[in-house]
Amino acid sequence: MTILKHPIVIVSVFLASILYTANRLELPLPNWVYFYVNDFLCMPIVLSLCLASLRLIKKTETLYVPLSVVLALTLYFALFFEILIPQINARYTFDVIDIVLYILGALLFFKYQKTLF
Repeated sequence: MTILKHPIVIVSVFLASILYTANRLELPLPNWVYFYVNDFLCMPIVLSLCLASLRLIKKTETLYVPLSVVLALTLYFALFFEILIPQINARYTFDVIDIVLYILGALLFFKYQKTLF
């Protein structure tokens, strides 16, 4: 479970938690922080949790998330949160930038997962 103790994962979860709390407390931060930072952090956090789960189930630290799984999960998040949910709930809106940030976060995770974890 060393992946969950890695500073990048800890900082990502901490930053996402701080932004969520700041939003709930209605603290004044620039809109781009509220709208985009968590979208960038989403895929690295989710994929790190997936990788930690796989390693726990398989009892090995040598597994990595293949590109096909990274792309499939990113596509799922993009379709679900940017296409489906906005059609169901008016509170949510479609935003292409969110999709780009999901992809960038996923690619960052994929590129560095073997060297960092």
